[in-house]
Amino acid sequence: MRDKLFSGHLKQLIAKFTDRSAVIGIIGLGYVGLPLTLRYADVGFRVLGIDIDAAKVDKLNAGASYIEHIGAAQIARARAHGFEATTDFARVGEADALIICVPTPLNAYREPDLSFVLGTTDALLPYMREGQLVSLESTTYPGTTEEELRPRLESRGFTVGDNVFLVFSPEREDPGNQRFETRTIPKVCGGSTPACLQAGLALYGPAIDRVVPVSSTRAAELTKLLENIHRAVNIGLVNEMKIIADKMDIDIHEVIRAAATKPFGFTAYYPGPGLGGHCIPIDPFYLTWKARQYGLHTRFIELAGEINSDMPHWVIGKLADALNERSLSIKGSRVLVLGIAYKQDVEDMRESPSVELMEILRDKGAAVDYSDPHVPTFPPMREHQFDLASVELTAASIASYDVVLLATSHKAFDYHLIQQHARLIVDTRGVYLERLPNVVKA
Repeated sequence: MRDKLFSGHLKQLIAKFTDRSAVIGIIGLGYVGLPLTLRYADVGFRVLGIDIDAAKVDKLNAGASYIEHIGAAQIARARAHGFEATTDFARVGEADALIICVPTPLNAYREPDLSFVLGTTDALLPYMREGQLVSLESTTYPGTTEEELRPRLESRGFTVGDNVFLVFSPEREDPGNQRFETRTIPKVCGGSTPACLQAGLALYGPAIDRVVPVSSTRAAELTKLLENIHRAVNIGLVNEMKIIADKMDIDIHEVIRAAATKPFGFTAYYPGPGLGGHCIPIDPFYLTWKARQYGLHTRFIELAGEINSDMPHWVIGKLADALNERSLSIKGSRVLVLGIAYKQDVEDMRESPSVELMEILRDKGAAVDYSDPHVPTFPPMREHQFDLASVELTAASIASYDVVLLATSHKAFDYHLIQQHARLIVDTRGVYLERLPNVVKA
């Protein structure tokens, strides 16, 4: 069996990964694809990056970066090692591995939108050749690789596991996390066949410290969903606890800090104004959608989703109450939102609850501005439109607003300055630990 697995195209492909003569093709050069590109370049592979965004491609080829935590020096180093970006899918045949790192959002009905994955796969197919490995890293429901990608490959006359290889290896990037990087985050990998798995392990082994094999692509797909649903459910729990604690006039952040002193059986999760990022608000819906095909109702997951989805409205209710106590209403008030990225110390705004808060306030008649050192101007977004630039925080600018809504707790903010000059602060992140006359915790 071992001799059979290591025959023909597989043996040649593994040899190329082992001696690092393989060309690594990475499709989608965003928060997942670009760090992976840099890692492969660092360990000696030639990398061909493909993206439909010509502006991104031009920046990368000029040695510039468009992601805050990735410096131009890293791009320049990768370029020196042979990295090249292109919009030309006709060059797909140059690559030995094709790693797909494209978005998997939800549609208007909160159902999986695989258009980026399937469109990318269809764009690759005309230029593929025998002996290539395709790895899907985009988060999706169990069965996507086998039900969608494999038939597409086979429709072109390829035999998966013989003359082409197919794996699913979910991305685990955490933008802005200083403790972990692409190299040190273990990589789960599942293959369509045993030969595919061997190819996948050979692909990721030289670049990642630890590669974790699983029995199938479906197991790998569900692994990623479990990771993110685990977070979503626990955040939903602590958000509900926050609402209860608020009614009881208890500081939930004090409670969490105390509970976290227990050295076993407790993991600290922190409440906020809602879920953000490219995974946590979206991934649970991929599993609930797929589970319905099996006649299952994911009640626990969906309940957590409801709680988390309601948090922006709960925060606005707290803000409205705080204004009412000062004989003000939301309509006509000037509101400054602090932090519009989805989490601390990054510029990533995907699914940011701050943007939903801004829209709710605007719809209720408030004059809304924002301050975020990581987002100098509000970027073009498919679903959200604001013609705004970040407000510089000075004593005068802070004092000019009726309320400051602390939505994302960037370390760059001067919280003492803000507290000293703000008329009213609504703190959704537990930044202000003590009770202060102008701070309302939400």
